[in-house]
Amino acid sequence: MIRRSIIAACVVAAAAAPAVGEAPMSATELHAATAVVDITPPPGYRMSGYFSERLSTGTSDPLKAKALVMRQGKVRAAMVFCDIIGISPAVSARSRERAAEKTGIPAANIVVAATHTHTGPLYFGALRKHFHDRAVAAGGSDPKEKVDYSAKLTGRIVEAIVQADAGVAPVRIAAGSARQESLSFNRRFHMKGGGVRFNPGVLNPNIVRAAGPIDPEVGVVVVRAANGNDAKPHAAIVNFALHLDTVGGTKYAADYPYYAEQTLREKLGEQFVLLFGTGTCGDLNHIDVTKRERLKTDHIGTTLGRTVAAKVAELRKAAEPALAVRREIVHAPLQQLTDRRLAWARENVVRIGTRELPFLKQVEAYKILALELRGGRTIPLEVQAFRLSREVAVVALPGEIFVETGLAIKRASPFATTLVVELCNDAPGYLPTKKAFAEGSYETVNSRIAPGGAEMLVEAATRLLRELGK
Repeated sequence: MIRRSIIAACVVAAAAAPAVGEAPMSATELHAATAVVDITPPPGYRMSGYFSERLSTGTSDPLKAKALVMRQGKVRAAMVFCDIIGISPAVSARSRERAAEKTGIPAANIVVAATHTHTGPLYFGALRKHFHDRAVAAGGSDPKEKVDYSAKLTGRIVEAIVQADAGVAPVRIAAGSARQESLSFNRRFHMKGGGVRFNPGVLNPNIVRAAGPIDPEVGVVVVRAANGNDAKPHAAIVNFALHLDTVGGTKYAADYPYYAEQTLREKLGEQFVLLFGTGTCGDLNHIDVTKRERLKTDHIGTTLGRTVAAKVAELRKAAEPALAVRREIVHAPLQQLTDRRLAWARENVVRIGTRELPFLKQVEAYKILALELRGGRTIPLEVQAFRLSREVAVVALPGEIFVETGLAIKRASPFATTLVVELCNDAPGYLPTKKAFAEGSYETVNSRIAPGGAEMLVEAATRLLRELGK
């Protein structure tokens, strides 16, 4: 099913120079629309999020790809938010190219983001390759992949962009932020005896203090029709930093953004579309270690939805939309492999998801094989910055980003409201800070980049934002 509605949001453009047809500050009115398509795989397909082979047994709530297209003057751009754990670079590249062919929107002006739900399909990466190769070796084919999900996802992303492009109409935008203090927690802790540990367990007496902050800011961009007196927005981008790993089980689910959207629809109408851009949450989760009870998915989503709904009436209308975009490719250093480490990983990949190998050793084996798939000494990481008005900007980053990185970008931004979205266009794993690398634990073991890569992203994003803020 495809749903279309008027919406405004983010523009993605082509190069570290002004976007093609960049709109001047006093340009023509903004036109935009959105389309929503179903990207749920069939039952029995492998699920992502953990290190054991987990097969879907059904659907709790459908997975969606939500595309938005925006035009102002000669600027044409699109952004897609997908209810999956990450976007493979191959799917991202093919989707952008094909959508460009069908709509005329430049491929460089299209971004594809993942929400990072841990109850979606496992369709790319080293672990998927291991399970797939093992199945083919055993039976000549892979019964867990009865559909080519990468091809299906690519086609649906393109379809959503085409549908949204066909429905653009004049819109008005407003933006700002709210605070949500009670839902997210840093999951890395300094422990007695030294060292840092992730997810040490609730009420662990050896916890000294959290190893980092949270980001309680909820960034919001809402959209209304330009004509008429309808006070309710048709859609909104919501940006919040909290890992989408709150559901578990074997049913497909979009995690807490699903409940946030349902809550907002109760307030704003059944046709309202929530475009959830996951904030920088590589070291955040929903577990309060000072209590025995974990926050539940519906509570998180409902609370977040109510926070956004209460803020909508207070948001400042953008005086004049003024679309402009910059992008930069950061060539971050990759960790380097030795033949000995690679041989060890190939030998131990069969122990991933079992009790035959300690958890962090399983993570290390997976990481090494993921590095082998990447190859090379550096990895190209695309950083994008979008100016919506003189007050509002959006930054898109690849990978799982630590909260400190997002906070650093926001502090350096010349814009009053800056949304920072992770897992855009690629999923190269965790991108920890230098501080986190020195501390160690799960996220650094599971990282492909060498120390310093995250700081390069901050520098690039800051540079782009300052250019746009001139």
